[in-house]
Amino acid sequence: MGDERRYSCETAADTVAWINDIIQFLTPHFSSFINPHVVHFFKDRLWENVNAEWINFLRREPVQNLLLIPSGVVQDHWPTSLKEFILKLRSMVFCREQADINTALPGLQMTSINRVIAQGMNGKKKHEVEALSAVVSIVADSVRADAIVDVGAGQGYLAQVLAFQYQHPVIAIDACSHHGMVTDARAERIKKHYTSKMVKSGSGMQNLNVPKTITCRVLSIESLKTLVETSVPSDDHEQSTLRGENQEDKGKLDCPNDANNRPSTVLAGLHACGDLSVIMLKTFLGCRDVEAVVSIGCCYNLLSEESIGDGESQCGFPMSHAVRSTGLSLGKSARDLACQVLSKYYPEVAISTPSIGRKGKALRRRNQRRSAESDSKLHLKGSTCNTRQNFPAGVPAESKAEGTFGSASETQTLSGEISSNESAEYEGIKIDNKFSNFENFCQSGLSHLGLKHSHDVSLQGTWKEVEPFSDLIGPYWSLRAALGPLLETLILLDRLLFLQEQGNALEAYLLPIFDPNISPRNVAIIAKKIDKDLRSS
Repeated sequence: MGDERRYSCETAADTVAWINDIIQFLTPHFSSFINPHVVHFFKDRLWENVNAEWINFLRREPVQNLLLIPSGVVQDHWPTSLKEFILKLRSMVFCREQADINTALPGLQMTSINRVIAQGMNGKKKHEVEALSAVVSIVADSVRADAIVDVGAGQGYLAQVLAFQYQHPVIAIDACSHHGMVTDARAERIKKHYTSKMVKSGSGMQNLNVPKTITCRVLSIESLKTLVETSVPSDDHEQSTLRGENQEDKGKLDCPNDANNRPSTVLAGLHACGDLSVIMLKTFLGCRDVEAVVSIGCCYNLLSEESIGDGESQCGFPMSHAVRSTGLSLGKSARDLACQVLSKYYPEVAISTPSIGRKGKALRRRNQRRSAESDSKLHLKGSTCNTRQNFPAGVPAESKAEGTFGSASETQTLSGEISSNESAEYEGIKIDNKFSNFENFCQSGLSHLGLKHSHDVSLQGTWKEVEPFSDLIGPYWSLRAALGPLLETLILLDRLLFLQEQGNALEAYLLPIFDPNISPRNVAIIAKKIDKDLRSS
């Protein structure tokens, strides 16, 4: 069913063809799905922008089916045109399944981060740093790099693994001075641990690389280029100092990288925010000292953008000449949508307690406590059922208190041994809870804006006015969210094409190096210079 074409981005021509198909697919949906804000759903009657057959059909679907739409999952009984829309969309999304990086990068050896270096990392960060450090290390080895510059280093987790575990000279750049101090303090503790270990083992003292921290807000290509050229030492003595080596033990420094004996540098970035990832890629091309780049971006909503022709651009999107020539402008709503986390639709917690935004999470925690109290009251009345186990599959009791006011499954009653009176009482509580959730959401939002609720406005009256359309929110939101991964694919392909447009001067490719269920922004852009003319530019 639908277009089963398999897309490729191995060549610039392949990437352009893929991008053109995405743009052609997205263009009709900017006004109906992409540009509108879901918070204006009732005010602007956004459901009227959607195919009437789709929206009326989906309003009767259980919430678990709606939550699978952004992942490209369709149901056999859905309208043909709806299935074709979702499957076509899915076919154009870049595959985020974690690559076998050992196969993709022969010679790579990923090792677990030891307990001392991993101190302070959560599970997600540890997973990311283990994979990315191994990738950056082998790329650095392949270009005989004298140093790695960690751009947007944060608290230095990646920098410290590259320095202590892989023994690379590393410079960690971050805009926050506190992050720099934390990085230095952690590095000192790690250094003491390794020093003590060497003393106890009697193996003799070995040189330890300690990341060099620089606090600087990188706002332009020129600023990053200057940092690279001035921070990475060009003479043997300074390079040996950065490496923690004695002058007589210079190792590979005896082999200059080019005729001018310029230091070779790799730029690395773990979720470098907004335009910072773009600046890294452009600095890779514009700085002769940078031989390679490994970049994983995020926060597309913070990208700079303007409507431009085919001239040179300093904006974050679009980067490539081909996309700029189309005149495409995404806008902030589209860039926000590209940040939607696809993998959060998979975990059980997303199905059991869906929420939108930080306020939604706070309300979820509060409502979970109230749900537990309600369950206790029902049990005290003598009910023998376990209320948390008798909702429809995948929709536990706590999701009813969450505030997704409207899937068909939310109107279903408890099964189990509840008397008719108790069931009716529970239905009354549930209806009241829907308004209560709406009221709490409004009060929370007003508080967040520093506003007080006016008693001239009847929240109950507002709820009665919009409640008949509340079961359309889920279908609309799910269809809109499905476009997020496609928009991110467009942004990634534009960045890749920007590099591919340089011709044979370099090699560049996209590689998903993290488990997307752990770290959704998992696609690395890896590029290396292979033409000496580009190196000397």
